[in-house]
Amino acid sequence: MADGSPGFARITLPLAAINFLNQANRALVATIGPLLALEFGLSAAELGLLAACFFGAYALAQLPIGVALDLHGPRKVQSVLALVSMAGFVVSALAPDVLVLALGRVICGFGLAAGLMAMLKSNTQWYPKERVAAVTGAGLFIAGLGGMSATVPVQWALPLLGWRGIFVLLAVLAVCGSVWIRLMVPDRPPHVVRPERRSLVREIGEFGRIFSDRAFLRFLPAVMVLSALNFTFQGLWAGPWLRDVGGMADGPRAVALLIYALGLVTGSLATGQAASFAQARGFSPMFVPYIGIAGVLAAQAVLVTGPQGYWVIAATWFCFSFCGSVGVSGYAAMGQGFPPELQGRVATAINFAMLVLVFALQTGIGAILDLWPRTASGGWDPAGYAVALSVTFLLQAGAALWIVVAPRGRAA
Repeated sequence: MADGSPGFARITLPLAAINFLNQANRALVATIGPLLALEFGLSAAELGLLAACFFGAYALAQLPIGVALDLHGPRKVQSVLALVSMAGFVVSALAPDVLVLALGRVICGFGLAAGLMAMLKSNTQWYPKERVAAVTGAGLFIAGLGGMSATVPVQWALPLLGWRGIFVLLAVLAVCGSVWIRLMVPDRPPHVVRPERRSLVREIGEFGRIFSDRAFLRFLPAVMVLSALNFTFQGLWAGPWLRDVGGMADGPRAVALLIYALGLVTGSLATGQAASFAQARGFSPMFVPYIGIAGVLAAQAVLVTGPQGYWVIAATWFCFSFCGSVGVSGYAAMGQGFPPELQGRVATAINFAMLVLVFALQTGIGAILDLWPRTASGGWDPAGYAVALSVTFLLQAGAALWIVVAPRGRAA
């Protein structure tokens, strides 16, 4: 980044604030999910579908947002979408039944869909490619505090505000974030030529170029599964697992979810810095993501066994989220094979595929759990969780194997 250019506080920080809301919103359901299940009488599959509504909308918005980011820039796109998320939070807060709550989650999904992508687009415009992973990791460190805020702090606030009041608070923060981005985030650097104005059909057609790239297709399954597992468990199923398999009451469960979020926060910072450090010294951009894949596989292998003991469980979930956070470094690595004017679309193409998988995993895990009768306490059978985690382990192992056997494109 050239001297005199806007710094981190303008290029990345305001956009990280929307990611803060995004991660808080995602992690919130893991904390309040048991309350929602009791209040609305939801089965595991229905609770999974409610959580997946957010990710379904998030996924559907990815490809249009990729085009918008490349054509109009993160400042304009994100400041508008933050206001859309505000509307979704308000609808969620006022929901009289589960259908309206699901609608609110869908609106939030559209409004927060550019969260990571806008920050990544801004960083790729302003920073050299070997610094993008480190700076994005720093932004995600800040964003990850949102996931932490949705654990113990929300558990403390629930008696005072209720889950509806939490959504109102998120709506207020979304408006503040929109104003901050509009006032502070710079447009593209002066040396970057504005993209040639072409027909919308041609702009959308660039996705064909991305999805036909051999290197992109080689690494896509592993990177999307790595990130999808973190979304799936932090966004919903880690909380019920801690209750039903770990045997934790609300207080200890909230602390364990805080430790999970801490792994995501510290992992985002550490793995981003490590990826940039390794690439600057000649290692493959995918070197650190490879290590993350191995770590998440190991954590799942432990979780399948149903470990007992509070700190053993907490450490395992910390390892899971810490290693899973490296998925974003995989996004940055995959984007390096494409020109700057396509970076928004490359990132959203990965995110689209990843979020479709999240939708399938959240609902699929719920369907697996419903194969067993509910427990006397209203939870789900530990055997169901073991089967579900075995499925996710095999899915990730298959994605890792694909890197080895897939047709080769660019080196990575």
